[in-house]
Amino acid sequence: MDRCVVRQAIKETKTGKIIGYELVFQGGKDSMYNNNEASAADTISDFLVANSAKIVNDGLMFVTFTPSLLLRNTPKMFGKDKVIIQIEDTVIIHPLAMPLIKKYCEAGYRFAINDFQFTPKYFSMLDHASFIRVNMTGYVENMQKQRTVQNIIEMAKGFGRKCMATEVNSKETYEAAMRLDFDYLEGSYIANTMITKVDKVEYMQGNFFQLVIAVSKDEPDFAAVEEIISRDAGLTYALLRLVNSAYFALRTRTASIRQALITLGIGQLRHWVYMLSFDKDKSEGSEEILKISFLRAKLASELVKRASGCNISSNDAYMMGMFSTLDYMVNAPLAELLEEIPVADEIKAALLDGSGMAGALQKLVIAYEKADWKACKTYAEELGISSEGLAQIYVDCAEEVNGIWNSLMTEIDYPQEIEKLETESPVK
Repeated sequence: MDRCVVRQAIKETKTGKIIGYELVFQGGKDSMYNNNEASAADTISDFLVANSAKIVNDGLMFVTFTPSLLLRNTPKMFGKDKVIIQIEDTVIIHPLAMPLIKKYCEAGYRFAINDFQFTPKYFSMLDHASFIRVNMTGYVENMQKQRTVQNIIEMAKGFGRKCMATEVNSKETYEAAMRLDFDYLEGSYIANTMITKVDKVEYMQGNFFQLVIAVSKDEPDFAAVEEIISRDAGLTYALLRLVNSAYFALRTRTASIRQALITLGIGQLRHWVYMLSFDKDKSEGSEEILKISFLRAKLASELVKRASGCNISSNDAYMMGMFSTLDYMVNAPLAELLEEIPVADEIKAALLDGSGMAGALQKLVIAYEKADWKACKTYAEELGISSEGLAQIYVDCAEEVNGIWNSLMTEIDYPQEIEKLETESPVK
């Protein structure tokens, strides 16, 4: 399979904040790191050189570097305050390991040790490590693993190091990790823990849900969309913040809902409706879930263009990705929520049971998000999508999501417009 890369969120245990992401290159048995080391370094280095500005712009980035990458000074293409250098056995046993690590530490870079082991060579690295990463695979059912993990945490704390649980991929593993003294958590289950679910009735009666319904119709009623937005100060402000952002670069700023909708267009509004609902006062977990839904939507809409056996539109694929996170946010079965949303039957079936070619597309997006490269290959072949360039598509989608998100989070810098928003309700 062609190279693949994905980022996975790292959550601070005490605050629930996302402090950064791990950049994961093909994992498990298909790992590039398990192949020829020089070849892996070439592939990873080329990718990082081409995409460094796109992937390291959203908190800390944890990246595993091979000895060749360290010798080539690859980490130095990133700022020392942006990247955490992860090292594992290939580096630790390298004859130049200690000089390399000392060189980067003296330059101000921080290190994380992957899968710490109780051996002298790992202990020799402790003085230079800021983070100890502990793989939680098999923890719940294996008593020996539980004792080992507990000992590693106690040892790390004794040395004043931060501990991170990785591969937190199930509810049971998450609950076990929360009972331990971990500082950070990483894994596919983390998204389920990022936001407090709202009641179904509260969600469906809200203005945001009504907006979702309105823009999901085949032929949205422009006036109805305007009316829904105008009666909600939060949606009004979010819409105006969006169209007045750097992304659209308007010559003249607007405080009119109608003009904003004309500028945005129903198509763009349909795509970004989740982003418009974001309240900066909500938890960081809410922000991360919205980013996940937006990235899934973007990736699905791009991949469907390359699928030879999938007859859904790019817009339908986008909506499928966007609605795939509903069960993270609403305390109700996804089937009940989808009954209220006018989306294609193929999309509902794909979200509920993964059936059809739309289901294969949804599974491909989720498998990629989880760095399940074997499943990615299976679903990509089923859809007739070449794995070549998949990593670049993902990174480009992530960059666009970040760009739009940053624009949305930029305050309108025209005092008169802000005053107008605060004093006039509704604004039209």
